[in-house]
Amino acid sequence: MTAPAVRRLRRYNRNRGEAVPTFLSYAAPMTTLAPAFGLSPAAVRRAVQERVLELFGPGDGEQPIASGAFVDAGLFGPDAVCWRVHGDLGGMLAGGIAALLLQMLHPRALAGVWDHSDFRSDRLGRLRRTARFVSAITYGSRDEAMAQIERVRRIHDRVHGTTPGGAAYSAHDPELLTWVHVAESVSFLDAYLIYGPKRLSLTEQDRYFAETAVTAEALGARDVPKSRAANAAYLEAMRSELRYDQRTREAAKVLLTTDDLKPSVASVTRLIYAAAKDLLPPWAATLHGFRPALIPRPAARLAMKNLSAGLRWALPGGVETRARRRAAEAGLRDSA
Repeated sequence: MTAPAVRRLRRYNRNRGEAVPTFLSYAAPMTTLAPAFGLSPAAVRRAVQERVLELFGPGDGEQPIASGAFVDAGLFGPDAVCWRVHGDLGGMLAGGIAALLLQMLHPRALAGVWDHSDFRSDRLGRLRRTARFVSAITYGSRDEAMAQIERVRRIHDRVHGTTPGGAAYSAHDPELLTWVHVAESVSFLDAYLIYGPKRLSLTEQDRYFAETAVTAEALGARDVPKSRAANAAYLEAMRSELRYDQRTREAAKVLLTTDDLKPSVASVTRLIYAAAKDLLPPWAATLHGFRPALIPRPAARLAMKNLSAGLRWALPGGVETRARRRAAEAGLRDSA
């Protein structure tokens, strides 16, 4: 996209009083909007693909998930609800940030990241590695999924210590593993329910929690809630253990910064951050001290829905699509 075209579209947004001055929030109807600004939909699609690959593509020496020959259906298979939820990039971005904001409210969970992670100097790298883990667990073969789980367990071997308050922590603590898992699964699913392409029944939501509990238990979690109601009850019961302090404030600041991003990416990222805050339980948002957004919730959600739809339009060959195609070629039934 040329610089004059970007300026024209930003001016168009400002004149309409819209909150997201970037072409990505209009990517869904880009096939009709782009020509009005002298843009080619194909060029916009390429630009989005390049940016997403830059941020979340495979690292050096890594192959894209579900790009090799079919081996087996993995831990879940194409009928699994998690295949749908984890394949929607917009929802996973917002849900992933929301999960991190929720997780860091637990002092022992935050201590493990604070003391043993490079998130403060390489937050995008950490997000990329987490995204690859989720994709491999969801869409990879059984051996690939179990290899990822074993890799994480080896990393957890060296993550232990003491919080500033004197509480001992370990990344192998089953209770902490359950907390981290629930924060992720609830956030991912809630994001899909708001921004995903299809509705999910309560039965399907319960299936999602039961499916993803398999991963948590393989990592060492126990008493993992496996339904919508059980997850809601778990979060409510955990509230008394959560805290917001100087470490939490610093971790959230690092996570939510856009200072290290290009302007075009920063605009989109701020929209994703706003969507992530909106996904938090009200009590968690209050703990973080997040103020009500200047943009009304319906308008902000509409912008994020447009972004999610735009990403689906721009990335028709994502990991879910590759996995479904590979499974179909192997003769696996797919009723999704």
